[in-house]
Amino acid sequence: MQLLDRTLDDPSANLALDEALLEEAEQQGPEGEFLRLWEFQQPVVVLGRSSRLTEEAHLAACQQDQVAVLRRCSGGASIVGGPGCFMYSLVLSYERRPQLAMIDQAHQFVLGRVAQSLKSLDIELALAGISDLAWNNKKCSGNSLRCKRTHLLYHGTLLYDFPLPLVSRYLASPPRQPDYREGRDHDGFLTNLPISREELREAICNAWKPIDQQESWPQEQTEKLLQEKYSQDAWNHRF
Repeated sequence: MQLLDRTLDDPSANLALDEALLEEAEQQGPEGEFLRLWEFQQPVVVLGRSSRLTEEAHLAACQQDQVAVLRRCSGGASIVGGPGCFMYSLVLSYERRPQLAMIDQAHQFVLGRVAQSLKSLDIELALAGISDLAWNNKKCSGNSLRCKRTHLLYHGTLLYDFPLPLVSRYLASPPRQPDYREGRDHDGFLTNLPISREELREAICNAWKPIDQQESWPQEQTEKLLQEKYSQDAWNHRF
């Protein structure tokens, strides 16, 4: 597994890069596995692949604050990212990890390993809902995936120093809610982990043990996806 520790300046390009890594892995075969660590440099709303903009985002507030509303290639509900919301993206091979072919097992495999890695920091996380991690029964991590022929993109968030009131400002209550939410609004449901970004980064690296850190990344394919898809309202606002 290769480590790519890279955040791009353009929020849309960060989403394009995740998909570009998935496409590159499909070409490389079983050895093509990546761990990318990154973080949006400004608040951004990211819709799930099938999310409905008018149902999940407060568009007027986003426009007033000049917050971009983008769409990722994976499923799940909308999120707000930005400084204080650590992002990790995994591209994993089905051949090397056959259990990932079952979506429920993919969630358990990845989130179980992430949760185990944080035990060294005395943080006890629980798998909750379909693809959340919870601390003290509050959500601190949301995750989603995209399946292709030979590889899986699994990416998610870990809140550690995020201004949580932004979530209520930019997002409506999600149309689908896990039972453990118990009807709580965003402010009562979300929480930051009491650890630093550096501690999070080290824990995630320890969980996956990438063998090498690379500086190169699929720039041409990222730019192609950016221009044809992620910078276009036809994609971002299609629902």
